[in-house]
Amino acid sequence: MNQLINAPLETLKLSQLAGPVVQVSINRPEAANAINTRMGEELTDVFTRLAAGREQVRAIVLTAEGDRHFCAGGDLKERNGMTDADFLRQHAIYERMVLAIMDCPVPVIAAVNGAAFAGGCELALACDFVYAGDNARFALTETSLGIMPGCGGTQNLARAVGTRRAKELILGAMPFSAQDACEWGLVNKICPDHSVKQEAAHIAQRIAANAPLSVYQAKRAIDHGARMDSRTAMFFEVEAYNRLVPTADRLEGIAAFNEKRKPVFTGR
Repeated sequence: MNQLINAPLETLKLSQLAGPVVQVSINRPEAANAINTRMGEELTDVFTRLAAGREQVRAIVLTAEGDRHFCAGGDLKERNGMTDADFLRQHAIYERMVLAIMDCPVPVIAAVNGAAFAGGCELALACDFVYAGDNARFALTETSLGIMPGCGGTQNLARAVGTRRAKELILGAMPFSAQDACEWGLVNKICPDHSVKQEAAHIAQRIAANAPLSVYQAKRAIDHGARMDSRTAMFFEVEAYNRLVPTADRLEGIAAFNEKRKPVFTGR
């Protein structure tokens, strides 16, 4: 994992936090942290590799350098003058980028500092949940630019805030505050701007201290169950539960409880 942390990156910064937690920071503050083609490629590669190394990484914080912009969306300067074919090729990279985050078996927490607009809002929505600074702002502005959200925005926002609210926000290209986002269910917690990354790191470390196989199976059950009818989802949950019964971590959890000590989970 050290090899990944220390790998040279153009648009991202990776750091190891306390415990098996990795922070992935968008690192284009001079361009409002806008997503260019290279960032799409690097985010896809980083999250694919973090997913493959989930024995070593138990939680991920996705945030950004600077305090004004989490991510302003796609880099429109790079897109200026693109042919239709070039535009579609770039968007295919962005699609893989978002799916790499959504499909990551390791829990991903967004720490939104500043503006998360368009594709930046979609990056936050792709995470498992969101902590936001008190001055964070959100918007899916694509309909004001002649396109529409195309990296999960129409789906993930509607699941977070409800269909009617999502239609209002997307069709109207309406910006909204961290306070609105929290009230509507998109944001889990509002923090002072200066501490949002620390708060996200704290919950990431709490997750990382739990049994990793249990966290993995619980995340799968929530994600897949949300797309099933309740009875089918219940069967899926029980199947996920049953996979934990023969694990060493289940035995360790029970032993630690009875011996009144902190469990040491190994992911086995």
